[in-house]
Amino acid sequence: MGSDWSPRDTEYMRAALAEATVAAVEGEVPVGAVVVMDDDIVATGYNRSVHDSDPSGHAEIIALRAAADELGNHRLTNATLYVTLEPCVMCVGALSQARVRRVVFAAYDKKAGALGSVEDLSDSRALNHRFEVNGGLLADEAGELLKVFFEARRQGT
Repeated sequence: MGSDWSPRDTEYMRAALAEATVAAVEGEVPVGAVVVMDDDIVATGYNRSVHDSDPSGHAEIIALRAAADELGNHRLTNATLYVTLEPCVMCVGALSQARVRRVVFAAYDKKAGALGSVEDLSDSRALNHRFEVNGGLLADEAGELLKVFFEARRQGT
């Protein structure tokens, strides 16, 4: 699942980490995402489930919706999504529906990850679209954001 990371990959994941930081400040689980097409960030998103009272308010969904709106097309066929946490089953379904070309994620999600950790839907016959998956880029930084967030939550701060 790993990759030889390009400087651009790192730049885009840092942008996703910035989105995750915004989520944490707003009291959301710190996950951020960016959608890239033709070497440009066309949309960003961060978790908003609590703020929007929306169980589908994951960073990936927010970013995909914004990209589709920006481009005027629900198909994002040449897009790469960078996200700070391995996508869940719901998000993998949305990524398949959007027809993204590639997904790059930072931290693996041992509880709900659907691109290798708990399930691996990247090659599932149940989905009618396949995309390239690369995991682990800046995983330590993304994992630290999550660790600090949940430690603070447990301590009631």
